[in-house]
Amino acid sequence: MLISFTVQNWMSFRDAVTFSMVAGMERQHSERILRFKKYTTKLLPISAIYGGNASGKSNFFKAMFFARYLIVSGTTPNEFIPVEPFLLNPKAIQQPSRFVFELMINETFYEYSFSITQKAVVEEKLVEVGATREKKLYHRRNRIVEFDKTLEKDEPFLQFVARGTRENQLFLTNSVIQNTENFRHIYDWFNNTLKLIAPDAHYKPFEQFYDEESPLYNLVNEVLPALDTGISRLCIEKFPFENTSFARSLGTRFQENVKEGASVEIVTDYNKDMRLVVTKKNGELIAKKMVAYHHGEDGGNVKFEIFKESDGSKRVIDLLPAFLDISSKNANSVYLIDEIDRSLHTLLTHKLIEAYLAGCSAETRSQMLLTTHDVLLIDQRLLRRDEIWVTERDNTGNSTLIPFSDYKDIRYDKDIRKSYLQGRMGGVPRILLDGTFNTNTVKNGGQ
Repeated sequence: MLISFTVQNWMSFRDAVTFSMVAGMERQHSERILRFKKYTTKLLPISAIYGGNASGKSNFFKAMFFARYLIVSGTTPNEFIPVEPFLLNPKAIQQPSRFVFELMINETFYEYSFSITQKAVVEEKLVEVGATREKKLYHRRNRIVEFDKTLEKDEPFLQFVARGTRENQLFLTNSVIQNTENFRHIYDWFNNTLKLIAPDAHYKPFEQFYDEESPLYNLVNEVLPALDTGISRLCIEKFPFENTSFARSLGTRFQENVKEGASVEIVTDYNKDMRLVVTKKNGELIAKKMVAYHHGEDGGNVKFEIFKESDGSKRVIDLLPAFLDISSKNANSVYLIDEIDRSLHTLLTHKLIEAYLAGCSAETRSQMLLTTHDVLLIDQRLLRRDEIWVTERDNTGNSTLIPFSDYKDIRYDKDIRKSYLQGRMGGVPRILLDGTFNTNTVKNGGQ
């Protein structure tokens, strides 16, 4: 689970900002707050981030996406680290960018952090946070790594791994590559638990749907007809890979590189919604594609290719598996969805979130973070004040991140949507356009 995330000197975040999932003193919706035996800290199951265009919402998403990429995929030898510092200040360009995660893994709190430049990892640290004291499991400064005394037995090999860690590589990443088990649970959290969905990205685990034996297959088809997309059901069509347009160019490569029982997704540059999943079974390459069925006027079923569906229906198809996954029993996922409301009607977005929250309790171990412009979600009957954040960009281009709960004059029964739209809480665009489009439409102060 995510406790907090701090980012500094990344894109529009010049100064350090901390986003927290720690529950405040709010009394609303207390039944869904996540509680733990070992710690007094209570966590939130959801948070929504608002803000005007270019205020920093998507940069927050990109910061977490980049950190996950650097940990899970890493860099190649002699490769520059693709970090993006704050560019509007000459000094910031020369300074490291810093990322700090506070996590709960297996009911234990950890803090994992690293500071980087394009050329090197300047500092990296992993701390286990106990109920009464902290244990610094390792601390890397430049290429020197110090380990806690509890790792004394494994330290000779850990030092060997440390010496073999490149300047442009995280020690955590290399330790897993070298089959060191000491810190794998931290790596696995980023690899398996943290799941990010961009506005134009497909939900990767949806490939599970291409297996009719997967529970996801039946579950999606049970829920989808209730969401007013016009789709009665989704189905999978199978056909020999040699019958596809890719067979001539990719056939030999796929036959050699796709392992028995494994699957590979193909997305064309021409049509992003024409997705094929290729599986090797008994040495043969089988292609699968998703199709949708609608009820025809004669009562029969009419088949539609997915690319013929509306943008809203395609967005539902991509997001629904995420909501079903995070709402399942014993779910242990953290989802970050950028622009959740893209192509979705506000009532549908509201219902999806409401359905997820209805299943949350003190024992829940899943979380959902989302960025949005949908102001109808700013409703205290749905979200607590500490579950709503705003990004704001000042005159220097620096972004900040503030929770609604910081505004002490906002009562629990107040229409906070109205206060937000009036600009009393920040996070709204400063629009200088006045009147019609002519040379006098910009108010004083515009450029």
